[in-house]
Amino acid sequence: MSRKNRTALADRVVRAAEAALAAQDHVSPIDVLVRIGWLDVGAMERWRRGQIDSLEGAMQIDPSRILEALRLLQSWATGKDLCASPTDYVARTAQRQTLRFSQSGDPAIEALYRTHWASQELSEKKRERLAEKASRAPDLVVVQPLNQEWTCHRCGGTDGLLMMENPGPACLRCVGLDDLEFLPAGDALLSRRVKAKSTRFAVVVRFSRSRRRYERQGLLVEPQALADVQHGLVARRRE
Repeated sequence: MSRKNRTALADRVVRAAEAALAAQDHVSPIDVLVRIGWLDVGAMERWRRGQIDSLEGAMQIDPSRILEALRLLQSWATGKDLCASPTDYVARTAQRQTLRFSQSGDPAIEALYRTHWASQELSEKKRERLAEKASRAPDLVVVQPLNQEWTCHRCGGTDGLLMMENPGPACLRCVGLDDLEFLPAGDALLSRRVKAKSTRFAVVVRFSRSRRRYERQGLLVEPQALADVQHGLVARRRE
């Protein structure tokens, strides 16, 4: 990369990093890649769902140039005396596999992608909360399909709900979620408590043609957790 191009990229990385830091008191490589226009949010979401092998595969940018941007971010963050926080990234799939950033899988490059940077002005406790939140596995998402004639790419069957995988839609039995019970949206207190008590859960969404977006329909939760919370709420209301 020429000196001129490197300077231009450094300016873009610094502006993006400073904007992210000002907005949320921490910055990640993904924040920067999105803000400089290299990473599309929709493509990133497909990567989070395990539908793209590597994050670099979601960008039409030479990996060597992306690596240069990551090193520029690291240099800027070190110069600002920000706190480095290694962060885990797992897929929004039932398997919860570790996501890969680079096409090469090089551990040093993966570490650059996974490092978040937090302001020294934050308390240690708040930095720990940020790190915990960033490393938390994203909610599983199950879809109520508009097309009822779909078939599971694993078993060839069908169902009223599906989970998208890289090869195609999969039924809940094949992904191991068929034992969960559907809790419709509407009772915020019940949903919040059951979600907290259920060790396994998934968010159910349905695409709205009028709004052109997926909208939440409810949760899939463990039946025992739902029964326990409902019983507790009924008993509390009788007191």
